Amino acid sequence: MKIISVRENPDFKQRAIQYFQKKWASESSMMVYEDCISSSIDAKSPLPQWYLLLSDEGNTIGCAGLITNDFISRMDLYPWICALFIEEKYRGNHYGSLLLQKAKEDTSKGGFPYLYLCTEHIGYYEKYGFTYNGMGYHPWGESSRIYKSELLDY
Repeated sequence: MKIISVRENPDFKQRAIQYFQKKWASESSMMVYEDCISSSIDAKSPLPQWYLLLSDEGNTIGCAGLITNDFISRMDLYPWICALFIEEKYRGNHYGSLLLQKAKEDTSKGGFPYLYLCTEHIGYYEKYGFTYNGMGYHPWGESSRIYKSELLDY
């Protein structure tokens, strides 16, 4: 497995845009990923970051992002891991943990003491050092559980 940072490997930009759009975008949000991924390449800030997980054969089997806010009310908390996805046939092999670890490393390098995420999944992220932090609210009227991971290297 190989993790590709789009910022460090801009030749993967189009591949990343298409993959994130396919897995996460609705018809009305296609430009969100295109603009954010494209703009991240030359960003002066350590955020955002976008990652692809490639199989040994070079196929894209997963993705994740590291962003300042995941469309949630807790704008005092950042950065956030978002859009974590592993293709179904590759699940159960802890490949998601590779993307989580990369996001933690880059979060720490960026000088941030914590990494956050919002989800409805209970039990998955706890296996990888995240603890429940409270509830947050999305602009579309839903709520999500917020998790936090303290980064020991900070």
